[in-house]
Amino acid sequence: MSKRASTSATLRARGAVIVRRVERVVDLNYPGLVLATLFFGLSVTPSLMPRDWLFQGLISGINAAIGYGLGCVLEWVFRRWVRARIPIPGPSDRVRYAIKATVLVVCALVAALMLVQSARWQREITSLMGMAGTTTPAYLRTGLLSVAVGVAVVAAYRTLRVLVLVLARQLNRWVKVPREVAPAAGLLVLVVFTVTIFNGVASRAFFAVANSAFSVRNDRTTSYAVQPVAPERSGSPGSLAAWDTLGYEGRWFVANGPSSTAITAVTGKPAREPIRAYVGLESMSRDQTAAQLAVAELERTKAFDREVMVVVTTTGTGWVNGMAAGAVEYLYGGDTAIVATQFSYLPSVLSFLSDREKAAAASRELFDAVYQRWSAQPAGHRPKLFVYGESLGSQGSEEAFDGLADLREKVDGALWVGPPNSNRLWRQFVDRRDPGSPEVAPVYADGLVVRFADDATDFVGTEPWREPRIAYLQHPSDPIVWWSADLIFTRPDWLSEPRGSDVSTQMRWAPFVTFWQVTADLTNAQGVVDGHGHRYGSLVLDGWLAVAAPPGVDPETVESIRAAVESAEIYEREVK
Repeated sequence: MSKRASTSATLRARGAVIVRRVERVVDLNYPGLVLATLFFGLSVTPSLMPRDWLFQGLISGINAAIGYGLGCVLEWVFRRWVRARIPIPGPSDRVRYAIKATVLVVCALVAALMLVQSARWQREITSLMGMAGTTTPAYLRTGLLSVAVGVAVVAAYRTLRVLVLVLARQLNRWVKVPREVAPAAGLLVLVVFTVTIFNGVASRAFFAVANSAFSVRNDRTTSYAVQPVAPERSGSPGSLAAWDTLGYEGRWFVANGPSSTAITAVTGKPAREPIRAYVGLESMSRDQTAAQLAVAELERTKAFDREVMVVVTTTGTGWVNGMAAGAVEYLYGGDTAIVATQFSYLPSVLSFLSDREKAAAASRELFDAVYQRWSAQPAGHRPKLFVYGESLGSQGSEEAFDGLADLREKVDGALWVGPPNSNRLWRQFVDRRDPGSPEVAPVYADGLVVRFADDATDFVGTEPWREPRIAYLQHPSDPIVWWSADLIFTRPDWLSEPRGSDVSTQMRWAPFVTFWQVTADLTNAQGVVDGHGHRYGSLVLDGWLAVAAPPGVDPETVESIRAAVESAEIYEREVK
């Protein structure tokens, strides 16, 4: 053999050794890589919410890691149950490397093409919502972030696999588990242990830690929330609910909102000082409930002599929508009383997972206590009684009533905003909607009592709207309204029927995929402009006008009120 041929053979051998070493270090599973690419491609398909490259990269990276893991499982099943029984000759090294290189190139090209197409889809969604769209070069950063996230998740999985193998060896040593089933037994023990922990100790510990962490924020007070001096506000010097017990959101609620002077300036008419009664988680004494203290606050402020009373079910941390409260106060010249109680320290998402029963119980307790005291008033001297709830608050507020008949018998109107898909009454109305009306804009019983709206014009129907009126505000693009576990296996009506005006025409239902996509959207439900997603803005004013408009309010005054509540919301976002 010539010296040149010998050198060439040596280089090829060294190259093969290097390639094998790299393969051992990287240890790519190519079926897993194919499924990772597939899952990545599915994750960038259109959903309800627009996504920037950072958010999409996190979601896509997790998706790709899940696909990679599934591919690894399928490849193991093939080797264990097919190739072990049916001898299949393997390809030569050259062919094997060529196949792997082809897989790598094709997966990279497919991922890049999907990102380019996804950028187009994102621009369509942002255009429908009146937002600035992304550029294709900027959106390609999603791919790099997805790779980083996917690698991190796979690394965590491999660490877990090492733990399983270690546990398997210990089982084999301690209890003489057969070597063939030891890994499976180790995995089973680990899974049972993990599930047990997370269903019990870990889940309770997580929510306990979260509750403790968010209680720290609850104790804070922004410098823009100053203790009120007006006796009409809880937390004032004469209040039965001390200022420092109201919590972060409660202190903001009672410290802000329009005064009688501000209302007069906007409406041009004399106004009373609005009553805002609020009870925090730490406001009660040991022998007193939140509902009892709330009613005592209403009595102290002579709230039952006002024209309007609104019972609000708060969301999560005790937040009350300032636009919804201010809108009522402006419309009725301050002759109002709004009452709310805090039931949790946790934000709405965590409260939805852990505190739904608590929200329902708190809402029932508050409404029943207020209603009992309200009923004791002489029939001609009772304020109009309304209920309001937003998001999880709407779910809790609904639970205060047995059904539509009970609701209509007890209140003068209800306004519920962005209701979760699991709301009991909302679900009944939507499921029993009139034939031909779509799920995103249902018509229930000709709209005689219950109506649904995406904008102010939706409240106008062909039939008279009887009192008491019940109104729901829901956007076609709000993931909180449309998220449901049923999305895993069932295509929803809101995707099979003509879809809403701000939902992409390219969004399609697929088993598991749509569920996961809308689940991801939940975390970004307010990352859009007002009028879309879970951002309802001054549409709450239109909701109150539809449900509880006072006589004689003119369009010019309404627009002045709209400007005032929108300005207050901008201020709140800037300083909180």
